[in-house]
Amino acid sequence: MTTARTATPSTARAINDRLALDLLLERGPLTASELRTLTGLSRPTVADLLERLQRGGLVAPAGESAQLRRGPNARLYALVADRAHLAGIDVRSTGVSLVVADLTGRTLATAELAAEADDADLPERAVKALLAAAEDAGARELHTVAVGIPGLVDPATGELNNSGKLPRWHAGLLEALRSRPGTDVILENEVNLAGIAEHRIGAASDRDDFALLWLGLGVGASVVLGGRLRRGASGGAGEIGFLPVPGAVGLPSATGCEGGFHSLVSSAAICALGRRRGLTVPEGGVLAAATALVTAAVAGGAEEFLEELAGRIALGVSAVTVVLDPGCVVLGGELGRAGGPVLAARVERQLAALGPIRTEVRAGTAGGGAVLAGAVLTAGDAVRRELFGGVEA
Repeated sequence: MTTARTATPSTARAINDRLALDLLLERGPLTASELRTLTGLSRPTVADLLERLQRGGLVAPAGESAQLRRGPNARLYALVADRAHLAGIDVRSTGVSLVVADLTGRTLATAELAAEADDADLPERAVKALLAAAEDAGARELHTVAVGIPGLVDPATGELNNSGKLPRWHAGLLEALRSRPGTDVILENEVNLAGIAEHRIGAASDRDDFALLWLGLGVGASVVLGGRLRRGASGGAGEIGFLPVPGAVGLPSATGCEGGFHSLVSSAAICALGRRRGLTVPEGGVLAAATALVTAAVAGGAEEFLEELAGRIALGVSAVTVVLDPGCVVLGGELGRAGGPVLAARVERQLAALGPIRTEVRAGTAGGGAVLAGAVLTAGDAVRRELFGGVEA
């Protein structure tokens, strides 16, 4: 049972309010009696906080409990979900995906836009799509928008360090979003957002320490230690594509990761491995082809291909484990999801032969929308910190 802390009267009220709001967010509608049981607070204290939260527009009656007799004790209270609206955006080189959600994080509307490298009007189209989705969701305004984007995001300034590899419209989209009055914009590395999703709702929800290895068009990682996302001094923690590894074609450089770990496990590298192993590589975009190839290999038992792919992945994971010892590594991204538990088990076995640190390898479960899910979680956290108050329950 969670109990409130002793504090000054005003601080105690803030702590108790936050405790009740977090419980309503986590568990859904509750009766006053259930709130008393879960918080350990007295009947008058719960009555006062419910009245206070209703006046503030954060909580409202939500029917009656079917398990109780009719009357005051059966009345349910719930968060006012439309008290604020938020959005998550996943920005890739090929386009933009977005979600509009309510205060509880429930998805209300979605949209997707394809893009070309020099798509000059994409920022305007993306903002229009976001506003249209918000209107469809019944939102007059968006409180906070969290954006996941490739590249280094400075944790001190929140600015994107564009090394010149990203399409020019990426910066234009950020400028267009930040020009909207009344909306806060949070920028975060896309793999970090996927790591947040795996930690909160995915394969690592039972772990305080883990690393996510994102296997998609390229490769990246995010690190959670002590229950907190670790970004590094410049936001560069997890840029594992630059890691020098045996078997790569050369060495990475300050301007490109082509000679590093990226050259072994990128979508293009996996397609090349499949061809060398005599597998049929589907036509089309390289990410879709690599995803289909791994899916077919798992289903068809392409042993040599899967063993070599697992060995390549284990090389990069080994470097993470001997430095950080996270105890658990999650394989995410389109290719991690395609490989599933079969690929994860092979990587774990090969990893065990590369060093003395025992590490569990799991398949990601947050799905292909992990970046968007992490963006919505991040935006929701920011909104609730402001509306619920800065006191940690």
